[in-house]
Amino acid sequence: MKLDSKDKQILNILQEEGRLPVAELANRLNLSDTPCLRRIKKLEQAGFIQGYSARLDPKSLSLNVIVYAFVRLTENSAAYGEQFEQEMSRLPQVQECSVITGAHDYLLKIVAHDLLEYEGFVKHSLGGLKCIASIESTVVLKQTFSRHQLPVV
Repeated sequence: MKLDSKDKQILNILQEEGRLPVAELANRLNLSDTPCLRRIKKLEQAGFIQGYSARLDPKSLSLNVIVYAFVRLTENSAAYGEQFEQEMSRLPQVQECSVITGAHDYLLKIVAHDLLEYEGFVKHSLGGLKCIASIESTVVLKQTFSRHQLPVV
């Protein structure tokens, strides 16, 4: 699907205001409701819009620690990679899991209430996996900003 300027405007607005009523969105775009809704449905069906959710403030939930953990597997095989990825998808503390290049195999973004909780997470959740050879953690001292919107140009 090729995006035109109206589609891009829809994506930009919905990224910022996902609960905006279709009538208000249509009004902003100088469209009537039905064509606007049709465009939204096409964007959803094409996979541009994957879903709608509430963005929560980690601090309000006392999730005060963000850690980036570099993980190296004991064996660089498809089976170990698949096992590791499945395990990470089950852990709600793991916010992101990325395959990376270099000295490590994976980069994880992990949230915790405090460093003691993170230590327990490493020892009990990550440390129990036989496929992990090493974990190198970097604690975020201060997050200056975090974007959730993608640049739609």
